[in-house]
Amino acid sequence: MFDMMKMLGKLNEVKAKMGEINAKAELLTHTAEAGAGLVKATVSGKRKLITLDVDPSLLNNQDPQILTDLIVAATNKALKEVEEMVKEEVKKSTEGMLPNIPGLDLSSLGLG
Repeated sequence: MFDMMKMLGKLNEVKAKMGEINAKAELLTHTAEAGAGLVKATVSGKRKLITLDVDPSLLNNQDPQILTDLIVAATNKALKEVEEMVKEEVKKSTEGMLPNIPGLDLSSLGLG
């Protein structure tokens, strides 16, 4: 039979774990590059851009759209990859705490 009190206890445990993961996400960083390393974007696990490195050769380019495209590409790649890292951390940290419920995605709880 379904034990509601046990389930609520598990939810509180998951909530505490999510707080820990949220704190870790603040420290987690990932760097991605575009244009064979001409642009490098570093983001945090909280999905914030931390640094952006642009090769000086791009600053003299006559076509500013190239620079814009490379910045967007590097930043989006870094954001996507760090999001996957955070999801993996959530999965690892909450494994076995709750039953596998289809559609239940804990990765967005408390992060962002």
